[in-house]
Amino acid sequence: MTIPAAKVMELRSMTGAGMMDCKRALQESDGDLAKASDYLRKKGIAIAEKKSGRETNEGAVSLAFAEDHKTAAIVQLACETDFVALNDQFKAFIDILARQVLAKGDQDLTGQQLQDSGDTVGDRLTEEIGRLGENLRLIEARRMSLDGEGLIGGYVHSNGKIGVLVALSSQGGADRERLQSLAKDLAMHIAASRVTAITTEEVDPAVLEKEREILVAQAKDTGKPDNIIDKIVAGRLKKFVAESTLMSQPFVKDPDKTVAQMLSEAGQELGGSVVPVEFVKFQF
Repeated sequence: MTIPAAKVMELRSMTGAGMMDCKRALQESDGDLAKASDYLRKKGIAIAEKKSGRETNEGAVSLAFAEDHKTAAIVQLACETDFVALNDQFKAFIDILARQVLAKGDQDLTGQQLQDSGDTVGDRLTEEIGRLGENLRLIEARRMSLDGEGLIGGYVHSNGKIGVLVALSSQGGADRERLQSLAKDLAMHIAASRVTAITTEEVDPAVLEKEREILVAQAKDTGKPDNIIDKIVAGRLKKFVAESTLMSQPFVKDPDKTVAQMLSEAGQELGGSVVPVEFVKFQF
């Protein structure tokens, strides 16, 4: 049967599927929009089942912020190819997921009902696999909240593959625009650096122990006596901690200063202390 172009466009607007897929669905459904929509959904499920085992090594990260920047969300969604990761439809979907996490939290994300429809996140994920023709996988999602003065800022690298959220606690009613800029700078620094903790006191003991074991093994290969090895390991471990904690690192935009020094100066400029209290980094 002949399907009017207007009806094809209406189905496309309803489902987001491609023009040819919409036309075929309407032909298979005798022009019934509801049946055609169901047809497309079933097709998406079938495609998803076929593609579920395929590797997803590409993808992107998206951020979302509440108006007061006291709450924020970060989502990491994987796909098969960089071509899809740069696709506008893929980007729109991951932005929807970030806003979903911002509104509803990161628990049982695939089972949550989407804000803009009666579908669950899992249902929409299946539909997007059908539309984009690649396996998609929701890798990780987090919602971050900050109590008290301060705000949450963030940064996504230009290729979309690295995203960071940073919560800054401030005192003295600091200028919000300046504070947001500062949070973005810190997020950019974290995106470009290896950061395991904010301060040396916060480094995970398990991370320290693993690094110590590696350093001991390396030092023993030198054949030096145990008392010398202990000193070598202690020195290298101290260096490792300094190099991997945010406050001790040279600030990427001004390497002559540590992050701690930069924040101290910013605090004086803003009329109160500025302290990073939490960060999240997702990266492909």
